[in-house]
Amino acid sequence: MTQKPIVVIHLLMFFCAVLVAGSFTVGEAIAGGLDPAILTLVRFAMGTALFAPFIYWRHGLDVKVSALIRYSLVSGVLVIFFWAMFQALRTTTALNTSVIFTLVPAISALYARVLVGERLDGRMVALVLSGVGAVWVLFRGDPGQLLAMNWNQGDLIFLGGCLVMALYTPLIRLLHRGESMAVMTFWIMVTACGWLLLFCGHQLSGVDWAGISFKIWSGIFYLAVFSTIISFFISQYAILYLGPTRVMAYSYLYPPLVLVINRVLGQPWPEPIIYPGLALLLVAMFFFQRR
Repeated sequence: MTQKPIVVIHLLMFFCAVLVAGSFTVGEAIAGGLDPAILTLVRFAMGTALFAPFIYWRHGLDVKVSALIRYSLVSGVLVIFFWAMFQALRTTTALNTSVIFTLVPAISALYARVLVGERLDGRMVALVLSGVGAVWVLFRGDPGQLLAMNWNQGDLIFLGGCLVMALYTPLIRLLHRGESMAVMTFWIMVTACGWLLLFCGHQLSGVDWAGISFKIWSGIFYLAVFSTIISFFISQYAILYLGPTRVMAYSYLYPPLVLVINRVLGQPWPEPIIYPGLALLLVAMFFFQRR
């Protein structure tokens, strides 16, 4: 493989990282506009509706009950995570959630070791670096805050969501039966809608749908299209060239990208004390790419 295609793939993954990093900022902006469960339901329903024509054209919509059970197990993880994300963003920041999310690869690696017997090998160095960097940013480099475990409510909620989200990749490996990843993703989104209808369907009649602002609908559209469908196709394409580990490592770019996005939107730069933690996240990312 020539150097030029690999450069293009990395540029695509950087673009994908920007899209996903933007979801934290967008989520923070719209989190107060709807109940977190309903917001998550609308996001998945819109994504499913937009994804359905492609799946029908390429693969059809036939699915076995046993497959739906597998997909439901995975979608349960996503439902809990995105509910936690929108709930957390009511009391914490896009930066904090993006930083906490960088802990997911390390937690996921531990789950994978237990569930599918995956070896950690040389990745432990990068996982430790990323963990230290995340903790540094969250506690602003203050050992006193770390020892006191001075978390705000939103951080704790999102950390719980990330502990669940870390099951996503091991479950995909455990439950995948050779079908197209696009098909699996589509039915995961469908069953996620099913879980959410069971959870909050009784609240839908009480929602003032006409009163939902254009800002909220625009944010949901962004989350459904850019940080779900487009990012899925880019990451699945990139995995063919880079492998899942190097693609996963791009999540370490989310916190610095969130800072840049927020600055473009007019927010100030954060205090300099957090920059060493961000630097550790970048080192971890490049360590993965080098390996």
